[in-house]
Amino acid sequence: MSSPFVRRRRLATELRALREQRGLTADEVAAQIYRSRMMVSKLENARCSPNIGVVMKILDVLEAPADQYNDIVTIARDAAERGWWDAYGDAMGARQRIYADLESGAATIREYNQFTIPGALQTPDFIKFIIEMAAAEGRIDFVAERLMEARQRRQAHLLGPQGPRYEIILDEVVVRRPTAPAQVMLNQLRALIETAAKHPRVTVLILPLAADFTGRLLPKSAFFLFDFIDPSDPPMAVVDTVSTDIVHTEHDEIMRYNQRYEHLRQAALSGAASLGLLTDAADDLENRIELSR
Repeated sequence: MSSPFVRRRRLATELRALREQRGLTADEVAAQIYRSRMMVSKLENARCSPNIGVVMKILDVLEAPADQYNDIVTIARDAAERGWWDAYGDAMGARQRIYADLESGAATIREYNQFTIPGALQTPDFIKFIIEMAAAEGRIDFVAERLMEARQRRQAHLLGPQGPRYEIILDEVVVRRPTAPAQVMLNQLRALIETAAKHPRVTVLILPLAADFTGRLLPKSAFFLFDFIDPSDPPMAVVDTVSTDIVHTEHDEIMRYNQRYEHLRQAALSGAASLGLLTDAADDLENRIELSR
């Protein structure tokens, strides 16, 4: 399916551009369809699931040409679709819902992470530990059991037969620095190695500590690059920060993150060498566990 989140943003762009071409304000459009300006504003800023009837009324007011009218109504219908994640409401966490939505229509996903194992590749025990750490920080915006279920559904899609191509660049510190109990971390590393070795559409690359990044800038946050099945859906860069995810669709911003990603990829180990480093890290951790017993 197409990503409803992506289609809402396309719908917003189309409606705003058409309104501006007609020289009308949002207030004037709202008055002619007997709706509030806030509703028009929400549609033009992709802040709500569209009502198809309202969209059609707006297109009538804007005198959209027949072909454009039909295209925009189709986009609106896609934007109003509900995915499996909608059944979870806020219980799975708002941020995870966005990723599930974007992944549903993705053809390729590229990710850089210098802090943790990506959620899409985390084991159940690792997820449980992360949930415990989040709960220990204070108020959480999800239900632990539902978040666990949702994370596993995301994994089933990403690693299933209809999933996207998924490439992740991990900083070596992620696999060397203990961020979970030793046995949980070891099992996580082994699972990561198995997925990288056996899954035809998953590539795990390691950015080694010794990588020479002179003359290039390291990203300050983890980020994702999405390309979608429908070539009309614009690519997106999503930047992961402590409290929110920032979505970029502007061409210049996308190119900026693409360039950063290519710099990381050039400095990263090959797929085979990355698997070797992951295996060494897992073996080292297993030896430390044995020595501590």
